[in-house]
Amino acid sequence: MSQSHQFHPSILRAYDIRGVADETLFPADAEFIGKTFCSSVIRATGKKNPNIALAYDGRLSTPSLRDAFIRGALSTGATIWNFGIGPSPMLYFSVHHHNADAGVMITGSHNPGTHNGFKMMLGKASFYGDSITQMGTMAQKGDFEKGDGKEVAMDSKDAYLDTLAAAFKPEGAKTLKVVIDPGNGSAGAISQALAARLPGDVKVING
Repeated sequence: MSQSHQFHPSILRAYDIRGVADETLFPADAEFIGKTFCSSVIRATGKKNPNIALAYDGRLSTPSLRDAFIRGALSTGATIWNFGIGPSPMLYFSVHHHNADAGVMITGSHNPGTHNGFKMMLGKASFYGDSITQMGTMAQKGDFEKGDGKEVAMDSKDAYLDTLAAAFKPEGAKTLKVVIDPGNGSAGAISQALAARLPGDVKVING
């Protein structure tokens, strides 16, 4: 594979990376996102093997982007903590709960199913603006760290569900009737597990 790369000019945005799968955003892009982002984390933290939390949605284009991102990330020496499919807030929770050095969520968010992208965190803060722009410059120059990283399967779903359920405090003695609609998205399994833990009549549709 080439040691340098140029992203489509439309995908590096102010607060995330977003494109149309196999039109403006390809697995090759994902690999260089892994190389450039993880190199940025290594330089910012001073750690040769930072722990980077990863989660992703269930779009058809996600597996190929995920695998390519991990391949690029591991080539820098980073450790990828793979938390699997889930909603973006689960990834943010996982970064805090496990004290990760950074976080990456692969998701097209609210956009059509043909879209996909990356949301990133450095430490507990968003990774945005000039930091994302700089990834494009790094890719063009082939400016990456090199190392021998590893991937570790992780799971924070139970801790995330415990935190969500504990935060729910209904007023008085009300028995609530609630319908949760995750829209057949990556929050489906979490929504069904959460519904089982909440008091009252809680149902899930499109789960």
